[in-house]
Amino acid sequence: MEDNNDYTEDDIELVENGQDEEPAASSTKQDHSAELNELNDKYLRLHADFDNYRKRVNRDREELQKYGNESLMYELLPAIDNLELALKHATGDINNGLVQGVELSLRELQRSLDKFGLRRIEAAGRPFDPSVHHAMSQVERADLDEKMVAEEFRAGYKYHDKVLRPSLVAVSTRPQRQETGDPHEVEIKITDNTKEEE
Repeated sequence: MEDNNDYTEDDIELVENGQDEEPAASSTKQDHSAELNELNDKYLRLHADFDNYRKRVNRDREELQKYGNESLMYELLPAIDNLELALKHATGDINNGLVQGVELSLRELQRSLDKFGLRRIEAAGRPFDPSVHHAMSQVERADLDEKMVAEEFRAGYKYHDKVLRPSLVAVSTRPQRQETGDPHEVEIKITDNTKEEE
């Protein structure tokens, strides 16, 4: 048998190149894997952004459909106020045709607006709620608890779940006690003893 220890330079280069190719191949696999992970992350973020955008557009569209008539409803409130004032100040016979016509028109208008989500805020005799009531004054009332709506000056309205216009109200307070001749009552008077220098 002949010993095959005669290697040429080409054989040595091939062996060296073969050893070098294996780590290069694994580094390119790692590069490709890292690039694939990066692209996958970008895809997932883009997909999540698009999903959030779609949800936001759907929510905006629903709100537009729900509150699209808000400005119209707000513009109709003074007409309702005027019809209510006309009925309030109507003098004479309630069976008068004009009074009945105004009352019928008001009722029909309120019924139609109620179909579209306009609701009157109940105020008189209810606890004062600053989210739906706007306090115009305070009134001393013994017959009501404190911080109750004593009087409604102008009706408030909600459009679906949103306050379109708060009620203008007077809020009750307890009357101040005016006790005279109480032996425990002490009156303190403060006088100004300073004199102006000339």
